[in-house]
Amino acid sequence: MRVLLGIEGSDESMRTLRKTIERTKEAGDELTIVVVEKDEAKREQSEMAEQARELVEKSGIDAEVRVVSGHPGSTLVDIAEREDFDQLAIGGGTQSPMGKIRLGPITEFVLLNANITVRLVR
Repeated sequence: MRVLLGIEGSDESMRTLRKTIERTKEAGDELTIVVVEKDEAKREQSEMAEQARELVEKSGIDAEVRVVSGHPGSTLVDIAEREDFDQLAIGGGTQSPMGKIRLGPITEFVLLNANITVRLVR
């Protein structure tokens, strides 16, 4: 399965990256990681891309890491559909005090607009 993982510079994205790498190793998927821009992110795109490359190398899988610009949600949906990925994985879903899931704007956009399977990694 060809999987596109969208991440930005947050701690949540780091967790998503680690979980997706683990799943890729188990399932034998083909993984492409796309680092999108987000102004209020904890890490710069270049730093996040470097950390992603290091984790991929340590895991022993072969995955491409790209840094992209533009609206994060639109860019992810466009790449996933244009390049014929089977699945778009994205982190998201913090928990509210009442135990309900709260989606960020990028995650919500992807879930509502992608025409392929979207896997929400929590």
